[in-house]
Parts: sequence; C-alpha cells; structure tokens
Amino acid sequence: MPQATGIAGSSSFRPSSPGPSLLPTHAPFKMAGIPLYFVDLQDDLDDFGFEDYGPDCESMRITAFLDIPGQDNLTPLGRLEKYAFSDNIFNRQIITRGLLDVFRDFNHNEEDFLTVMSIMVRLSEDTEPTVRTELMEQIPPIAIFLQESRPNFPAAFSEYLMPIVVRYLTDPNNQVRKASQDSLLILLDQQLIAQHDIENKVCPILLELSAPESDDEYKVEAVNIICKMASMVNKSTLERLLLPRFCELCSDGKLFQVRKVCAASFGDICSAVGQEATEKNLIPKFFELCSDNIWGMRKACAECFMAVSCTVSPEVRRTKLSPLFIGLISDPCRWVRQAAFQSLGPFISTFANPSSAGLYIREDGTLSIRPCTPCPDHSANLKPSRSEDSMENKLESLAVESSFTPVDIELLQGKTEIHESTSISEVLYNNCVASSEIKKVLQSLQEHMDDPDVQAQVQVLSAALRAAHLDSVGGCDSKQNVEMNDTYQEDIPNLVCTSRTDENILSSLPSLADVIELPDPTIIQNARSEEQHNDVNKALEAQENDPRLEEDKSKLQDIIPQPLLEQYLSMTDPARAQTVDTEIAKHCAYSLPGVALTLGRQNWHCLKDTYETLASDVQWKVRRTLAFSIHELAVILGDQLTAADLVPIFNGFLKDLDEVRIGILKHLYDFLKLLHAEKRREYLYQLQEFVVTDNSRNWRFRYELAEQLILILELYNPSDVYDHLRHIALTLCSDKVSEVRWISFKLIVAILQKFYAYNATSLGLNFINELIMRFRHCSKWVGRQAFAFICQAVVEEECLPVDQFVEHLLPSLLSLASDPVPNVRVLLAKALRQTLLEKAYFRSVGNPHLDAVEEAVLVLQADRDQDVSFFATIQPKLSNMHITLLEKQN
Repeated sequence: MPQATGIAGSSSFRPSSPGPSLLPTHAPFKMAGIPLYFVDLQDDLDDFGFEDYGPDCESMRITAFLDIPGQDNLTPLGRLEKYAFSDNIFNRQIITRGLLDVFRDFNHNEEDFLTVMSIMVRLSEDTEPTVRTELMEQIPPIAIFLQESRPNFPAAFSEYLMPIVVRYLTDPNNQVRKASQDSLLILLDQQLIAQHDIENKVCPILLELSAPESDDEYKVEAVNIICKMASMVNKSTLERLLLPRFCELCSDGKLFQVRKVCAASFGDICSAVGQEATEKNLIPKFFELCSDNIWGMRKACAECFMAVSCTVSPEVRRTKLSPLFIGLISDPCRWVRQAAFQSLGPFISTFANPSSAGLYIREDGTLSIRPCTPCPDHSANLKPSRSEDSMENKLESLAVESSFTPVDIELLQGKTEIHESTSISEVLYNNCVASSEIKKVLQSLQEHMDDPDVQAQVQVLSAALRAAHLDSVGGCDSKQNVEMNDTYQEDIPNLVCTSRTDENILSSLPSLADVIELPDPTIIQNARSEEQHNDVNKALEAQENDPRLEEDKSKLQDIIPQPLLEQYLSMTDPARAQTVDTEIAKHCAYSLPGVALTLGRQNWHCLKDTYETLASDVQWKVRRTLAFSIHELAVILGDQLTAADLVPIFNGFLKDLDEVRIGILKHLYDFLKLLHAEKRREYLYQLQEFVVTDNSRNWRFRYELAEQLILILELYNPSDVYDHLRHIALTLCSDKVSEVRWISFKLIVAILQKFYAYNATSLGLNFINELIMRFRHCSKWVGRQAFAFICQAVVEEECLPVDQFVEHLLPSLLSLASDPVPNVRVLLAKALRQTLLEKAYFRSVGNPHLDAVEEAVLVLQADRDQDVSFFATIQPKLSNMHITLLEKQN
C-alpha cells in the first residue's frame, strides 16, 4: 500500500456508527513518520460511512492513521485484531488492505499465523462487497510472500485461502467475482495452486457454473475462465475435465455470448490440448462456429484461424481448413470478410516449410540461408554409371540455378545411384516407390479439376508421368527399354534448360501437383515406350504454343491450395478496398514475406506482380511496410532473384518519403550484404542521399544512418570507404543534434579501425590529418571537444597502433590543455586520466611520452574550473557515475 508523509486535503467529518474508529477527531495530526493510507472517495462517499461534505469535496482524499498518538504500542497484528470487525466499513477496508504487512511482521510465529488466517476467513464473510473485493485483491501477493517464506505454504494455502477464492467465484456481487477471477488466474499463472486443488476445487466449481441450467452471467464468466486457464493447467486435466464442457458450450444455442467467448479463444484451447484432441473433438465444433448465424462468431473464428491451423496436421489443414477458410473469405458479412483477409497471410504461412526453401529459422526467430552441403553416399558399394553421373551433374547445376527443391530433383532424376549388380526387379521396385510418392502429391489437388487450365496441365503431365514409367513398362522384355530410359533421362535436362529461357522457369515445367488424375495403370503398361516418349514432346510443344497457358501458368504452384493463393493475390485489387477493407493492401504487404517463405523462391513468380503492385501503391503506409521487410524477402529469394526483382524496388524506395526510407535505412546493412560486390558498390554513390531528409528536425533518421554505416564498413574495401563513406561521416559529425554527433564520432573511430586493419596506412594517415584540421583547429569549441572524444575512443578501441597514435594524435590532444573553453578541458581530463593512463603502454617505466601526459594532467588538476580539476584528479573507478551525466550535459 502506498504511503505518504502529508495530507492531500482536510475536512471535518464524523463517523456514521458508534464503533471504534481509526480517525479520532480529538487527536492532533502528527506529520513526521506517520504512514498515511489514501483512498479516493469520488464515488459513493456514503458507502464508507461519511456524510455532510461540502460542495468542494469531490476530489478530497480521506486519510487514515494506523500509527496515532496513544496507540503506538499496538503491533500490526494488534491493530488487525482491534479493527478487523469494526462497525466502520472504512476501517475494515483499511485493515484488509494492510494484511500483507501483518504477515511480514510476525516472524514465522505459528500461533500468530493461525490467528491471522482465522481473521482472514472471517473477513471473507464480510457483508460489505468493498471489503470482500479488497480481501480478494490481497490474496495473490500474500500467497506469493508465503510461498517464499513458509515451508508449509501448500497446506496452509489449500486450507485457508483456496476456499475463499473458489467461494468468491459465485459471489452475488460482480465486482467481487471479477476480483476472484483475476486472482485465480494470477495464482494459476504463478503455479501457486496444487494440482489436487485444481482438479477437486477449481474445475468442479467451473463445471457447475457452466452447466446448462446455470445463470447466463455465471456461464459466460465460467467459460471465460476456462479459456484463459487452458494454457496454465495440466494437459491431461484440461482434456479430461474441461474439454468436454468446452465442446458443449461451443454448441450452446441459448446464449450467443458463450459461443463468442469460445470462438475467440478457440486457438488457445487447440494449442493447449494438442493435435490429436484438436482434430478429434475441436475441429467439428470449429466448423459449427464458422457457420454460426451470428456474424460475430464467424469473425472471431477468422481471427483465430492461424492458431487453429498451427495445431492440426498438414492433411487436415489442406483438406478441411482450407475450404472452410475460403467460405469465410466469401462470407456475406463485410466484417467477417475483413477479418478473414487479415488472417489470410498468417494462415498461408502455416503451410511453410523453410527447409524446402533452403532456409532455416534461428533461435531468435530470424531467417538464415542454409549452407549447401553435399549429400553423403548411402553406401560404399553404390557406384553410378557414367551416363547417370552426367545426368546427376546436370540436375545439380539445374537445382542451383532454378532453386528446385530436393524432392523435385529426385523426381526428375528418378535414380542417381545404381548398384552394379542391381537386378531389373529392384529397378522396377524403386520406380514404383517413386510413383507412389507422386500419387500422394496428386491426391491433394482434386479440387481444381473444373479449371480448364489445370486440365491442360493434366494432359501434359500425364504424358510426362507415362515417360517416367519407362523403366517399369516392359522391364522384363529386354535390356533395350533400360537403355531407352537412360536416353530419355539425358533428354530431360535439355527440355528443362530450353524452357528456362522463359522468365518463369518453373511454370514452363509442369508442376506435378497440378495433375489431378493419374492415367490408368493398365494403359501405361500396354502402351509402347516409343509412343510415350513422343507424347511427352508433343505435349510440351503444345503447352509452349498455347498463349492461354502462357498467361496463367505463372500463378500455378503446389505448396498451398490454389484458391488460397488466388484470394491472396486479389488483395491488391482496388475493388477489395471498397468491398472489404480500405487497408487491405497494407495487410497484404505485411504478410507477404511469410507467404513468400511458404511458397519458396521457386514459386516467386506467383507473387512478383503482386509485390510490384504493392510497391507502387498510392498509400505510403503500404510502401513503408514493404520497406521494413524487404531485407527478409531478400533472404528468402536469394541473390539472383533479389538482384533481378527486389533491387529496382529498393531503388524506388530510396527516393520515397522519409516514412518509407526509414524502413530501408533501418535494415540497409542486412540488404546490402546479400548483394553481389559489383551491385553493392553501386550504392556507394546513393548513400549520400540519406543525409538529406524531408524534415531537417528528423534527427533520428541521421542517427540511424550513422549506426548503419558502422555496420556497412565491413562490406567495402578501404579505398571505397575513404572515397565515399568518409565524407558522410564527417558531415554527420557536424550535425546540429548532439546525439547524432556522438554516434558519428564512433563511426569515425570505426573508419580508422578499418584502414589499419587492412594495412591501408596511407589512407589512415590522410584521414588523421583531416581530423586534426577539421576538429582540433576548429573555431567552435564543440569541434575541439569532439577531437578529444575521438582520441579517447581511438585509445579505448585500440583501432590503430599505439606508436601511430602517439606520433600523430597525442601532440594535438595534449595541446587542448590550454583550451579556453572548460568543456573541452573536462573531456581532455577524462581522456587522459581514465583512458590513456590506464593503458599499460603509458604506465611503463621509461616511456618517453609519459612525462608529457603527466605534465598535462598536473596542469588540469590545477585548473581554475572545478569540474576540470575534479576529473583530472579523481580515480577512474570513482568517476564512472559522473560520466553519463556530463556527457548528457554536453
């Protein structure tokens, strides 16, 4: 309870009942050392037993003295016993509020502990709701204190405090119930309630309150508690005791508020119970809620769709949840459609498999490129033939250029390693296994059978699939079929490389997932191998010549259900802004990196047009969203696609509004490091543009630029740094805002470190001479102070050899001892006393430069300015607390 040492207001008052009062009117006020407990009585002052206030009493605070003259001998426990059952409501409330102080006072005395507990039990039966509410608010901190201080806490808590919490869940006063619900959740979150009490005290009362015959208000509160405590209780307890009731409440046709709470928390319940229980018990209820007559229920389902999707298996996600989500997107209610479109990107991201995109997610949640490692040989006995080795090399090089997933390469390659003694039957068996894998992929896309474009793809890939069965067809006839299959395998890379001339490489090769129905196995077995091979060539030729397929093929992929992708791509349609949400484009831009990660770089052609549309959106908030995530998208796409498709958009953002450019600037280093050296060097000429802002008062923009330049230094050679970045650093050092100047001085030090780390001594000397001319001989004291700070940072970071420092920088630094401005001498004193003299080089006996440094220190110690002499005299460890304050003042 907060305490004060003064009185906020004063007034005369009299108690409304004759009981003992904590506010005697005869006692004079004693100001020193008296804790005051303030209670705001703006609402219902009469409830506390006071009356007859004047018209100016609306904001007054009533003070209660717990330590007053004549009663100083009362201990906290004595005051509790004296006033806990006072007729004055306010006294009982104040005493209840100080219960934690009472527990802290009796020093583990068991008898006193039992006394306090019994008083708490009696206070819990108080007829005044404000006292019961106050008591309930004190239980969580008391429980936390007792857990840390008493070894028998679990037993005492279960016997005395837990029954109060449970009983107040059914209190007739809603404020008391609300306090009890909040306290229960805090206790569960802190793991202060034993598992036995959860199952035998908490769950039964919640089941009772949520029963069909229960009061509607209690039922809503109970289901709200069940949903919130789902992640705090044992999984088995949740499934066994609470999950059946939750499923019943999802179908509660009497009260839509109950169903709405269930719908809003559905994702949390799914996450708590796991995949098996979700698919068995919750998914059917989720379907019911998604088709509820009340649009608020459907909207709540759309908002938690991602959480539900994360819990289920990929098969359920694709076959059940995807059609359900399409229904929400086409809902007649605009608010439901709006929520569904906002959740569309996150829902698509649940289909993601970063490893298939050549990426992995670090522990901190950031994306990184997975290094390519050669697959080890499965057996030392495996020996590929010469033709198969050539085939494998071609496919590997194709994978590098087109970013095919390993599965795609395996399906194209068929087999890469064959034992010398492998029989024909083993080869046929391996092909059957590959065919079965293909069938599994094809089964999931039967929903697209009505699409004529997909049917055309079916014809093409059916022929391709028949060709893939050449090893299986007539395998026992002769060796001729095997040789013919080898010839066909050699032709596949030629077909792929030819089609690669089109900008959409993956669309030129039909995706296996676009095939809906496999050809009849009997037809495959009865067909001739030569005819099958001709079918492939004719089908591919027909596809290339079909302009209709050429137009639509860039939108086909096999990672997510095609309707989901089509709905996502439609979010940039201007009509959507009118019929769904004016900020729908911003939601599309926000989730685009997640969608791109899900589809993988091999399907970037599906999103390219959408990304370009968003990048040219008239709303700067949309462009700003893309600017903040373009570096993540570059990681997903890789260097080739980044250079081809993202760099032009990046260049456009460089010339955009400051609100957009800041997104580029904050991750400038992350983006530039992904580019090739030649492309990266082109931006050296554009970095200067960041110094100029639309608003000169936007100093944080320049501060961010200095921070990024410190990182960017490692991307360029010393010559480029000297020719281009040096000028930017010197310009920032002269900024009007001190925060920008201080970070720029660190940039100067980093540049020096760059020069000497790469043995660019001549560039380093030239830069040092420029620093001396620009800062040491600056006519403004701020520049000379900056020179002292730079020299101090150079010594601390050891960014250049000490002999170079004492030869080129030390004489100019020591000459500042006679500077007329005290602020300059203060920083010089700090640099000499706290940095230079702490280095072993300057402390060594016989150092020729030590005398000059000590002489300057003596001059500063005798300085007429107290701050200068202070920092020149004080020991480094004692002056640490003064450093930050002085830097802020400067």
